[in-house]
Amino acid sequence: VLGAPALGDPGPLEDVVIDRYYIPKICLREAQMGDFIRYHYNGTFKDGKKFDSSYDRGATVAGVVGVGRLITGMDRGLQGMCVNERRHLIVPPHLGYGSIGVAGLIPPDATLYFDVVMLDIWNKNDKLQITTLSKPERCNRTVENSDFVRYHYNGTLLDGTPFDSSYSKGSTYDTYVGTGWLIKGMDQGLLGMCAGEKRSIIIPPFLAYGEKGYGTVIPPQASLVFSVLLVDFHNPKDGVFLEHLEVPETCKRRAVTGDFVRYHYNGTLMDGTLFDSSYSRNQTYNTYIGKGYIIPGMDQGLQGVCMGEQRRVVIPPHLAYGENGAGKYKIPGSAVLIFDVHVIDFHNPADPVEIETVFRPEGCNVTTRDRDFVRYHYNCSLLDGTRLFSSHDYEKPQEVTLGANKVIEGLNSGLLDMCAGERRVLIVPPHLGHGESGARGVPGSAVLRFEVELISMEEGVPEGYLFIWHGEPPANLYEQMDLDKDGGIPAEEFSTFIKTQVAEGKGRLMPSSDPEKVIADMFRNQDRNQDGKITPDELKLKSDEDQEKIHEEL
Repeated sequence: VLGAPALGDPGPLEDVVIDRYYIPKICLREAQMGDFIRYHYNGTFKDGKKFDSSYDRGATVAGVVGVGRLITGMDRGLQGMCVNERRHLIVPPHLGYGSIGVAGLIPPDATLYFDVVMLDIWNKNDKLQITTLSKPERCNRTVENSDFVRYHYNGTLLDGTPFDSSYSKGSTYDTYVGTGWLIKGMDQGLLGMCAGEKRSIIIPPFLAYGEKGYGTVIPPQASLVFSVLLVDFHNPKDGVFLEHLEVPETCKRRAVTGDFVRYHYNGTLMDGTLFDSSYSRNQTYNTYIGKGYIIPGMDQGLQGVCMGEQRRVVIPPHLAYGENGAGKYKIPGSAVLIFDVHVIDFHNPADPVEIETVFRPEGCNVTTRDRDFVRYHYNCSLLDGTRLFSSHDYEKPQEVTLGANKVIEGLNSGLLDMCAGERRVLIVPPHLGHGESGARGVPGSAVLRFEVELISMEEGVPEGYLFIWHGEPPANLYEQMDLDKDGGIPAEEFSTFIKTQVAEGKGRLMPSSDPEKVIADMFRNQDRNQDGKITPDELKLKSDEDQEKIHEEL
């Protein structure tokens, strides 16, 4: 009898009177004959006097419905109930304890009134109920037995009563799957999950804590409901997983152990949580690979990269920060790390300058040597294409004496043995460039790319010389230099003499964009007392000075 209009005196009853005074909006399952159920109840007589209560005992009632283990009226009255449904039941004597009653508790021919709330329903034939609540679009791998998982969960009984939550503890639950460390239902329920997936897992008692329950929070014969978010997982046998996001069309060289790599990265956990980024510091991470300066997984993950490559490196915890994690970076223990890496450049400390000749004129017989004075145009950039400097930004080409330590060593080397009109591409490693410290506008440890074009060249002079003779110098050098024969050589006479020697092809000045300055420096070197003129005692050839110096040292 359903929906009794009132619970006054119904008169003699033939069957149970059922008042479904609360029915939940969602009823996934109704109690059927043979189901195991858990419920609370208060039992009273017509006058309201209580004769029994599961609440007073502090424990729910568990049993099988519809198989004669309960009084007939309760057996009938519980069937069809939903979890969290509440019913008033009126059980006539012949469906209760009849004309005998229960000594000292229930008198003969007593009509019984029950207020019941259904808490749990299950059947020995039940299976795990898994509902996928959300799933990432990309799922390259799913959980298998022997994997180590990190997950968050909320655990409730079937009626919604919470009993545990990882969120309240502020940390994930971390364990192996399929090795007996979890209840059977959770072991099965986690299989096939993707990192980032959310599931609802309903576990019947025989796959959970069964007849014993667990402490005071999980009653005996309780179905459990877990809302699970899989944060990450790995297997102890895992190595580093690589995903090549973007590889340059041309890759002349790949990084190997001992190379020094400059790269940008974003580091995230498997759930997408960002824990570190070189971009946020606006500075590349610079290190040697294969030398133990970085976590083993990254040491492996950077092997074989090309310059300009973008690569995803997935690192299991045993090749990262292990069980302890890294508090500095807010990396939990046993966390899988994902690095999205962009390799800017790399080099080896033994690298020379890499020279590629783009164009070399025909009939190239004269090439640059050390101490030559050259004029050239150049464009300088990083290997990722970032433009740094260009001589084209100025009115005239760059000018330099090779070997005079006026340009970085790698550029100096790259300008040697060039013809006028020749064009080259130079790749200069940092130890031949601006080193670990870099320079204004140049990052530390950066490999530089130069596009150079030699405009012109002038033959140089040996180091330390400002002027050299093409043959033997005049025997009576001072007399020839003293044009007015007054016994002293002022700056004008000196300048006139030197220019004449150059004009007649008897000697040459150190190449320079300012020959007057070179001659002035020569005069100043010879005017030893700085009185404005050179005397016979002051005038000395540099070759003679070098011999005197050797004699003094001996």
